[in-house]
Amino acid sequence: MKKKKIAYISVAVVAALVLLTFGAGWFMLDYALKPDEGRRDTTAFYKQMRQEYPWTTPWLDSLKHAGALRDTFITTLDGERHHAIFVRNPRSMGRTAILVHGYKDCSIRMLPIASIYERMGYNILLPDLHAHGLSDGNDIQMGWKDRKDIIRWIYVARGMFRSTKYQPRMVLHGVSMGAATVMNVSGENLPDGICCFVEDCGFTSVWDEFSRQLGDQFHLPDFPVLHVASLLCKLRYGWTFGEASPLSQLGKQHTPMFYIHGTSDDYVPSAMVLPLYNMNPAYENKADKTLRYNDIWLTPGCAHAKSYHDYPYEYERKVRNFVSKHVGM
Repeated sequence: MKKKKIAYISVAVVAALVLLTFGAGWFMLDYALKPDEGRRDTTAFYKQMRQEYPWTTPWLDSLKHAGALRDTFITTLDGERHHAIFVRNPRSMGRTAILVHGYKDCSIRMLPIASIYERMGYNILLPDLHAHGLSDGNDIQMGWKDRKDIIRWIYVARGMFRSTKYQPRMVLHGVSMGAATVMNVSGENLPDGICCFVEDCGFTSVWDEFSRQLGDQFHLPDFPVLHVASLLCKLRYGWTFGEASPLSQLGKQHTPMFYIHGTSDDYVPSAMVLPLYNMNPAYENKADKTLRYNDIWLTPGCAHAKSYHDYPYEYERKVRNFVSKHVGM
């Protein structure tokens, strides 16, 4: 009888631990991938942007006054409506910049960087990722499944900005989770005309990033919570934290990529940029078939996603030099 009692207690303890672990994993998944309740408050996003980047206000006001800042929607294969902002540039000569925002941000937050490309004469397309801004969705995809949506936007941009005189030439530029997204895109089969990428403070993988946050915010090790949360993510959303890896995507092909990261970034640690760069340090120059090294810039003292804010002139100069080299003037 005593042995049975001990066995029952042991089973109950194990069951409680399993339930507790799965509960913690479920909480983490919901905590990390639940969209922001204020994601559709465009007024608040514009206000925040103007406060953080006041030098862009005259440019933004001029676009709005001219009716040049437009909205567009597409319907995905899942039947969802996804939103983007776009600006046509009469000086584009077939050149387009697709700019991808970060975690719980939206297209509006990329407008300061969009001003760089507008001055360069580019058409601009700024998508709202799944479950961000005015796009439908109930779960944040951390740039992984988003890569398919951005490829869809590439084709939309080709049609939207079609020119009878010039072939399409594009750059993809992302910040934070948007940087992870464009790196994920770079590993896919893409249409002609994708000339280069700019990734600003992207992470190596969702696993690595969530591991960092689990330790920093909750002081917990990876096992067992992160493992359970990743399994639940697979069951609920069809992907795991480990497979969602910009690092792996970069290894699939050598593409012109500009890597930017703040040295004081403690959200996506600056140490992540080195393995990313080392996975794709060079590309083949089409003219003479030689390998050329990609550009990397570690911005001194910058926190997460603050490189353009802290070094606006240097940021624009370096982006101009890199992109012009690959897309053309």
